[in-house]
Amino acid sequence: MVSKTLIIAAFTLMGWGCSNDDTQTVVNFTELTMQDEFDTDGPPNPDIWNFDIGTGQNGWGNNELQYYTDRPENVTVNNGYLIITARQESFEGSNYTSARLVTKNKFEQRYGRFEARMRLPYGQGMWPAFWMLGADIDTNPWPGCGEIDIMENKGRTPSIVSSAVHGPGYSAGQAIFKEYDFVNDRVDTGFHVYGIEWGPGYINFYVDDVLYNQITPEDVTGEWVFDNGPFFLLLNLAVGGTFDGPPNAETVFPQSIVVDYVRVYKNNRVN
Repeated sequence: MVSKTLIIAAFTLMGWGCSNDDTQTVVNFTELTMQDEFDTDGPPNPDIWNFDIGTGQNGWGNNELQYYTDRPENVTVNNGYLIITARQESFEGSNYTSARLVTKNKFEQRYGRFEARMRLPYGQGMWPAFWMLGADIDTNPWPGCGEIDIMENKGRTPSIVSSAVHGPGYSAGQAIFKEYDFVNDRVDTGFHVYGIEWGPGYINFYVDDVLYNQITPEDVTGEWVFDNGPFFLLLNLAVGGTFDGPPNAETVFPQSIVVDYVRVYKNNRVN
């Protein structure tokens, strides 16, 4: 297991968030509340993961092109990794297939450290995401329930990932958003850890050991909904949609997210 002891990181936020000379301590949460190391070949652990199936409404609200399945062709655990694969194929009226895993009604938590070690796909139209939704979404529809995007990537920009929060008054194109640039590295050639540390009144976003963004109630343009209750996790690979646009002639299929682990820790500074 990798060390969770991180250094104090100074970071600069452009345009909103902490001022240039603010320093944020990356705390050391060590009490695991959920972990999936993907050690058993076959389907994902049913005690942790559910599946969203189909195309949703309006391509899951984003004009996405894929049909999500639970088939082994699209999602499987093999040799210590979870593999989510997008394929170009005719299936149930769609031209692409992929998978979307959720922990709704199986694992939900308020506050703590949420992280995944992953290698991402590459190519125009690939939209991998590791994110969270408020567990009250059935009675408090999006964006009222809140959304935390731990990591998203536009497949055509393999050196850049982004994070965001969505809530009442700051959703979709008005989300509070920030990019992280690897500069001399790529998301599709090696594994990186994407995560948040979340507590009352703040969400810290990091890539590997780099804390690059903090969002607090002062940063949002509407109601802060991230202290209201637990959230659940989602892990998916979309094709097309409003984020990166559709695949083009240079996009190669199949493409996969390869996940080494997902781990969640308790925030032991709060009850």
